[in-house]
Amino acid sequence: MPAGGSEQYIVSRLGSERHAINIRDIEEIIKMQHITAVPNSKPFIRGVINLRGRIVPVISMCRRFGISDTPADAQSRIVVVRYRQEAMGVIVDAVEKVTSFEEIEPPLEDHDTVGGKYIEGIGQVTDGMISILNIQRLFGDGESYEGCDKG
Repeated sequence: MPAGGSEQYIVSRLGSERHAINIRDIEEIIKMQHITAVPNSKPFIRGVINLRGRIVPVISMCRRFGISDTPADAQSRIVVVRYRQEAMGVIVDAVEKVTSFEEIEPPLEDHDTVGGKYIEGIGQVTDGMISILNIQRLFGDGESYEGCDKG
């Protein structure tokens, strides 16, 4: 994959894992707020929030990846991204920094890793590697998700 030096990414944390979202996909980052549950929704959908008069669906990345939800704390954030011209929220444990990657490697072919099918590539920084999320796959309906009731 080409070098990603000109692209900027927001690095977030989910448990001990770090993920990056391309900054052009992000609308804003907000503090955690009350999420209203939506009956009969997909298991990874936590509910909706009212963001300045807009109803925004919010997903739990933990649930999407099939792991237990982590309790929200003062560092928890909702990253509001654009998906098909709509605002969607993603809950993360913390937002760490803005970065760019010198080199982006393709993801592992094995999609059996936790959240592996939602990874677009792997970026390398001085203190390790960071999985780059593919927003289209994260929210996509093309594949039914089984295993989100773990934990």
